[in-house]
Amino acid sequence: MMDVQERRAILARGVPDPPWRGEPLLGSTYGQEEIDAVVAAMRDAMNLERGFGFSAPPIPDFERAFADYVGCKHAVAINSAGPGLDMVMRSLKLQPGDEVIVPAVNYVAAPLAVYGAGGQVVWGDIDPRTFQLDPNDVERKLTPRTRAIFPVHMNGLSAPLDDYLALAERHPHPEHGPLAVVGDAARACGGGYRGTKIGKKGLATVFSFHTMKNMTTLGEGGMVTTDDDDLEQFCRSVRMYGGGVEEWGTSNVMTTSQAAVGLVQLAKLDGFIADRQRVAHHRHELLAGIPELTLPYEPADCEHSFYLYTCLVCEAWAGAKRNRLIELLAERGIGCCIANAPVYQTRRLLREHTAHQAPLPVSEAIAERLICISLHPAMTEDDNEYIAAAVIDSIERLR
Repeated sequence: MMDVQERRAILARGVPDPPWRGEPLLGSTYGQEEIDAVVAAMRDAMNLERGFGFSAPPIPDFERAFADYVGCKHAVAINSAGPGLDMVMRSLKLQPGDEVIVPAVNYVAAPLAVYGAGGQVVWGDIDPRTFQLDPNDVERKLTPRTRAIFPVHMNGLSAPLDDYLALAERHPHPEHGPLAVVGDAARACGGGYRGTKIGKKGLATVFSFHTMKNMTTLGEGGMVTTDDDDLEQFCRSVRMYGGGVEEWGTSNVMTTSQAAVGLVQLAKLDGFIADRQRVAHHRHELLAGIPELTLPYEPADCEHSFYLYTCLVCEAWAGAKRNRLIELLAERGIGCCIANAPVYQTRRLLREHTAHQAPLPVSEAIAERLICISLHPAMTEDDNEYIAAAVIDSIERLR
């Protein structure tokens, strides 16, 4: 941890201009290669024999490259991660009373996908170190009505997929067999788990290419990965009005210009993650030894992509004091976010849908301590030192 004189000298540099904002306001990292790719896609669209079709190159090229990257059989490109979550849940043909276990410390998209597909959301508590869906709590909540386990790879770190897959085999549904394990990897593209890329294991994984994610495709975009042929066909059909499977569908296709940018971004993804890891690990060193702040945890069997730099304040600072720390950092030009409060606390629809369920003590306590401090692969060493100095100075002001 830096000393007082060093910290004062760093803070004397002044507030960053523009400030380092918090998720979801940080922008994409694009270069001339992405610009050239968009121009080429536009020129292709002017070709009267090719046009701007929903399956025109480079969309299938991007899908194949992404499938190869994660090591799975199929990848289906879509216009956003949300429709991908919806498609996978709909593919399960959930019936009234069918249950899907979802972490409540989560973005709203995953539980809404369960709700929209006609299933019953069952909240699972989280592991207080990793913030992932706790396999032990999942096992406690399994019933003969459980159809799926729906973990979120939280903030760049893989969920413990092998634990869920083992539960899925040990507790099969009486009619449908082993439970489906579906991963929401909107925040973890490019991360790793036990020698594989996130996106390989489970029935399906859904990725986001939103503007502030680990890789991006012009503001929005997503991908569904799977080894299951039937699921691949279902997703391809319902993303274009459902004709191939005679199901309800709408248009959720990715554009060719987005796919062109996606191919370039995919080639850069490991470099982006290496830069995120560089910033995060340097920050670990700068912030080590602060008793009020627990730094991000990295299990030995995971490759953390550091989509967010997720910390915990001490229990005594939960709630109001954590919020004041966020305000002090904002005054220094550093954005933070809380990712996430339990969604049943923030969305009335889901609160009413799950009103009969008991509260989640770990999730609620952890949510009052979460603080995700701005991190971006474009940050320099000077940027990181300024952020660390501001964090230390703000904490000392609150002591």
